[in-house]
Amino acid sequence: MANEIPASGSILGKCLPARYILAILGSCGMAIIYGLKVNLSVAMVAMLNHTAIAAGHNLTHAIHNSSEIAQAQEEVCINPNARNGTAQEDGPFVWSEGVQGTLLSCYFWGYLVSQLPSARVAEKFSAKWVMFVSVGINVIATLLTPVLTKTHYAGLIVMRVLEGIGGGATFPAMHCMIAAWAPPNERSVMSTIIYVGTSFGTAISILLAGVLSAKWGWESVFYWMGCLSAIWMILWLFLIQDNPNKQRFISPEERQMITSQLGTDNTKEQEEHPPVPWKKVWTSVPFWAILIAHCCSNWGWYMFLIEIPFYMKQVLKFDVSTNAQFSALPYFPMLVLSILLGKTLDTLRAKGKITTTTARKTATSICTIIPGICLLALCNIGCKQTAAVVIMTIGIIGMGGMFSGFLSNHIDIAPNYAGTLVAITNSAATIPGIIVPIFVGYVTTNNQTIGAWRIIFYVTIVLFAIEFLVFVIFGSGEEQSWHKVEKKEGKDESTPLKPQPAKDNV
Repeated sequence: MANEIPASGSILGKCLPARYILAILGSCGMAIIYGLKVNLSVAMVAMLNHTAIAAGHNLTHAIHNSSEIAQAQEEVCINPNARNGTAQEDGPFVWSEGVQGTLLSCYFWGYLVSQLPSARVAEKFSAKWVMFVSVGINVIATLLTPVLTKTHYAGLIVMRVLEGIGGGATFPAMHCMIAAWAPPNERSVMSTIIYVGTSFGTAISILLAGVLSAKWGWESVFYWMGCLSAIWMILWLFLIQDNPNKQRFISPEERQMITSQLGTDNTKEQEEHPPVPWKKVWTSVPFWAILIAHCCSNWGWYMFLIEIPFYMKQVLKFDVSTNAQFSALPYFPMLVLSILLGKTLDTLRAKGKITTTTARKTATSICTIIPGICLLALCNIGCKQTAAVVIMTIGIIGMGGMFSGFLSNHIDIAPNYAGTLVAITNSAATIPGIIVPIFVGYVTTNNQTIGAWRIIFYVTIVLFAIEFLVFVIFGSGEEQSWHKVEKKEGKDESTPLKPQPAKDNV
């Protein structure tokens, strides 16, 4: 059994404790994964030959009567670039909507299969190395994307599946890291800092992809982002460890504070890994509340993340550079407000003003009600571009509540199995990521109109409503009895974490 490594002090002293160095680098890692996930959504706008695709539609699809023509004209916005003579930018690839949907969804094929195996590896061996390898796979696949895409779009499919395999390991790995590093009363804010990296990475990726593809071609998106991401791997390798007992760059006081609150003072105890009580997991109502909320939320999240650039192109008629700027706009305020929400909830919990259950339900309500209302407004906004951008921005900002809502809830109900639980719910929630691009492609094929997008938005609103009702009624922030049973059976030697304070379990 590995001995405890002597603590020599945080590399940034009291300015930034070791646990927040982990949170920041974890956030950067999640930013990389999400940045490399969404870059194709923007780059594809520059990769496609829109003129040739539109010409093919005109040959295969015609509107036969005047009433349909009038209706179609009302449902299509005017391209603002047409008034100033700006030509529509075209790329080299003539891919149908079906192929486009496949390319955008195939990432989730790999994402789906890798999560549970990576969760067990992270829990039993090393979450640090699982995270490192997952980013490494994404970097290599991103750098190979331009060459293989030019050969055949099947090459792009293979690279996207590989990126999905790497990406699928990140949430289980980071949940294990949070469970090992975050004191109970800092869990919301640390989870939010780490997972808000997904929105930061999305924003930076969308902006970079728009600028790079406009100035140096779509290939530059993958070369630049792949190389920049490799820098993170070096920092993660040398500065991060799986738990405070293995971390050299930490003060003795911080280590004692974390391990005493989590019950991981003894290295041997921390190395023990209790078996997952599968039957009790699958019969747990709070777990099913998380699972359903995660699936419904991911439908809306991927709708905003993957499809909004296409909505802005097809309906609002923005060019690739403007598209990227407006698509990225919401994610910066989302980052700030999500952290503030997490900090506020943690502060209220620490003072005994609210319970963990109330905190999780409040945050989840925010990430369902606000986006749902915004999508409803978007269905009736028509071609008012400024209003549409403002509404989309508010909706995406509201979704930031999920980071301190249901997405942190796995650690509350069973911290020993946090990686496995998030792997299960995130695997199920990956299915919307596969379905959404195909569904949008099916609805908008030969029908890139406001009416088609209304159908897409109404479906998303219904799922937000289901998420809200299920989690508010059945969700819980209490540590579950089946987690405590495992502690008793292990005679306290297999318990790396103590129950949360009673005030959080009221």
